[in-house]
Amino acid sequence: MPALIAPLLLPATYARWLHLLIGMLFAGIVLLVYPGTEGISTGRMVLTCCAVDVPLLCLIALVPAVRRAEGVQARLLLVPRREEAIGIAPSASWADRGRTACWLVARVALGTALGVVMIAAVSTADAAVGPPFGPRALLAPAVLFALLWLAVLAGRLQLSLAVRLLGPSAAERLAAAELRAERLLERNRLARELHDSIGHALTVTVLQAGAAREIADPAFRDKALEAIETTGRRALDDLERMLVLLREAPETAATEQPGLDRAEELFAGARAAGSPVDAELDVRSGELPGVLSREAYRIVQEGVTNALRHAPGAPIRIRGAVADGALALECRTPRTGPGGGGRKGGGKGLRGVRERAVLLGGECEAGPDGTDWVLRVRLPLRLGR
Repeated sequence: MPALIAPLLLPATYARWLHLLIGMLFAGIVLLVYPGTEGISTGRMVLTCCAVDVPLLCLIALVPAVRRAEGVQARLLLVPRREEAIGIAPSASWADRGRTACWLVARVALGTALGVVMIAAVSTADAAVGPPFGPRALLAPAVLFALLWLAVLAGRLQLSLAVRLLGPSAAERLAAAELRAERLLERNRLARELHDSIGHALTVTVLQAGAAREIADPAFRDKALEAIETTGRRALDDLERMLVLLREAPETAATEQPGLDRAEELFAGARAAGSPVDAELDVRSGELPGVLSREAYRIVQEGVTNALRHAPGAPIRIRGAVADGALALECRTPRTGPGGGGRKGGGKGLRGVRERAVLLGGECEAGPDGTDWVLRVRLPLRLGR
């Protein structure tokens, strides 16, 4: 019994009923305008509605904004479980206009049919019941119950038609999937940027602070504090840029992403942390595309950060050159540094380096080479090479 009563108590049932009655109202207004209701039989009335309403609705469906208006109205009154199941985009193709025309015709036809059935049922029941307190008056609740359930079923049918005819087209679903993929890639990119930038800054800061605590030389301590301040400011700049991107406010001023021309700053920070750096980057200014220069900087940054983290105090050897249409980068460091601590398998940082290389059409190798740990990356200057 509760299953029979519960749908009748839902606000969605009466919102859908209103949506259906709007369709009947449209047909009624058109019928009043032409040819009128005086002296017309029911059969002729139905034929006239088909002959006049259907072409008129098809013409209305040609307007792209109609699909948007119908989608918004259907979301509000038909109350779908998922709003995205009913689209609110204007018609973008003739297929969309055709589906919109089918929806308008089905909506008016279903609403009109429900209205006619309800009017006929009420009229018949009123004639059959007789006096208010007669024995046949008990039929009134049953008729009302049946009409309410008819509205429930018609509303569910209307919702199903809306999902099928107003739902996103294949092109819209593909565009939505591409948008989701782009957002996911952007989030992954931002996560890599934060990991590379902030991870490097924290590594340098920890090493500098530890060295300053162990060495009592005031000059060294001042130099270490200066390096910590410089690294912290750079990390704050990177963090500010990431926050601007996350807020989706490109008009806001933010620091530019560093390129390979700023790699010397990385090497200076590593030297200040106590690790000798032998770097040779045979790359002329402006020789690399902007995106390649920025990604190469992050790759070198990850190589230096790994060397500082796993072999603090050990020498770091960086080589970079452009040859055969590609940028070759190599970061080499002993597998164990003066501070001890052998190097284990790559973590998120190396995974990010591989992802960067693959996205740029290149390749990445990382692993032991004799007594050294080597990170090699090759990035083509142009995709397809």
